[in-house]
Amino acid sequence: MGGDIILPPVDKNRQLILTPDIPSNTSSEPPSPESQTPKSNSLQTLKDGEFVGNIADAYYGNVQVKAFIQGGKIIDVQFLDYPSDRKKSIEINRRATPLLKTEAIQAQNAQVDIVSGATLTSQAFQESLADALSQAKN
Repeated sequence: MGGDIILPPVDKNRQLILTPDIPSNTSSEPPSPESQTPKSNSLQTLKDGEFVGNIADAYYGNVQVKAFIQGGKIIDVQFLDYPSDRKKSIEINRRATPLLKTEAIQAQNAQVDIVSGATLTSQAFQESLADALSQAKN
């Protein structure tokens, strides 16, 4: 290949978060409170309970989820509604809904990957779950 650099394809639906370089602390003094960064929203503790997200439009139908929080963590996500009135929608969502649920539990937030072939359902899932989790924030 003679020095060529080949990069993998870019997933346009994934967010890339860039953080600034953090200089190392060269003194023996502990960092001042002003220099410490606050916790991000994704690390906030969630209230235990069941939280129903808003109904989100997925074009071919609506998506609505219920998040189950225990010990401050997402332990389950249940689909209350998803596009299922057409054969193709049933086929797509039979594959997509378990993936979305699993990813949300692993990520502990609504920022899950878009499922290929189920973009609209994935985006509506993110919206409904984000709403449910906002209700659960302390």
